[in-house]
Amino acid sequence: MLTRSARFTGLLLAFLLFLPATSAFAEISRIDLNGAIDPITAEFVVRSVKRAESEHAQFLLIRLQTPGGFGASMEEIITGMLNSKVPVVVYVAPSGAKAASAGFFILLAADVAAMAPGTNTGAAHPLMAIGGFPVDGGEAGKTLTEKITSNATAFLRSIASKRNRNVAEAEKGVTDSKSFTDTEALNAHLVDFVARDEGELFEKLEGYKVRQFSGNEITLHPKGQPVVDYSMTLREKFLATISQPNLALLLGVAGLILLYFEFTHPGFVAPGVIGGICLLLAVLGFSFLPINYVGVLLILLAIGLFIAEVKVQGFGVLGFGGIVAMVIGILILIDTPDPAMRIGLSTAIAVALPFAAIFIILLVALIKSWRQRVTTGDAGMIGLIGMADNEIFSSGRVKVRGEYWSARSASPIPAGRLVKVVAVNDMTLKVEEAKE
Repeated sequence: MLTRSARFTGLLLAFLLFLPATSAFAEISRIDLNGAIDPITAEFVVRSVKRAESEHAQFLLIRLQTPGGFGASMEEIITGMLNSKVPVVVYVAPSGAKAASAGFFILLAADVAAMAPGTNTGAAHPLMAIGGFPVDGGEAGKTLTEKITSNATAFLRSIASKRNRNVAEAEKGVTDSKSFTDTEALNAHLVDFVARDEGELFEKLEGYKVRQFSGNEITLHPKGQPVVDYSMTLREKFLATISQPNLALLLGVAGLILLYFEFTHPGFVAPGVIGGICLLLAVLGFSFLPINYVGVLLILLAIGLFIAEVKVQGFGVLGFGGIVAMVIGILILIDTPDPAMRIGLSTAIAVALPFAAIFIILLVALIKSWRQRVTTGDAGMIGLIGMADNEIFSSGRVKVRGEYWSARSASPIPAGRLVKVVAVNDMTLKVEEAKE
């Protein structure tokens, strides 16, 4: 007959053995994925998946709201989701949010896909682009576009079929760039639930069985369980901020103007320091983005045209060409067809016009300072008019700027005559008689 302590030990062991096998007592991890899909957000999602695994979370909830983003970053996120040891629930929320383009792929790749009322998803047709702009490209361009679209639909089919979603409707989001409301996505079997908030979502997930990409089946029990929010690290927040195309561009332009001001007006120090920091931050931000080097060359050409406009007086033609080159260069600087990640026309014009104006004004001031006659030192004496204090020939004395100077002349100059300084040698002025 078992003793009381033996029975207690047996029950405790059974409880400990049973505990890891159920998710009923595991907390829920949650992250917010707002904004464009880029390398920093991809790093954040993948890190969150690994953290949820290490902390034995019941599942990872991703609240998604995105206009799209980079294809490579999207694929990195999806790879992390598919290989996750914990289920991943993607919830498009709040009402009014959307999961377009790359967000459509991420939503369909989730173990559980849900949307809030008033949200939409889809519009995932890939675009062929040259310099960041979608183009027709003729017959060759059409063939290339078909290849890109075929690759995207094949990728989506593999995900949707494994998740038991409607493959035919999912393909329409790519081939026809179709968008789906929350109700349409639910009726088309693209998502699993429509829930007005997280509370309703957790109620619908209570007892829900999830079959992961690996084949493991897990039953979810989120009701009443604590939710732990994961946030970006300070490093990720900082990089996510400066890698925004518009901000990186503004930092770069501000850095160039401040450095140019420091070079043309040495001694201020602060513009040089701030400009150097801004320029380096812009380079760091652009290092996370796919850069089109034709755009970089166009921006450099624009700067060259601004300089030429002042140097050769192009009557505005060179300056106008510089503005056009800079606007086009800025527009194609980010090499992606997704409008969410490109620099817009209004931003390009708003940056190019003030930059051109400030650059030309500073350049004109610099050239004027170079051409201005020196007014200090020995060189500043040349050209001044004075008066002969006594007769000047091999030696003598003149009064210039209220000061008496030793002077000599190549020809005699009577006392009281006006003289002009033509050279300075060892504190002696060489003068000639000035014509009245």
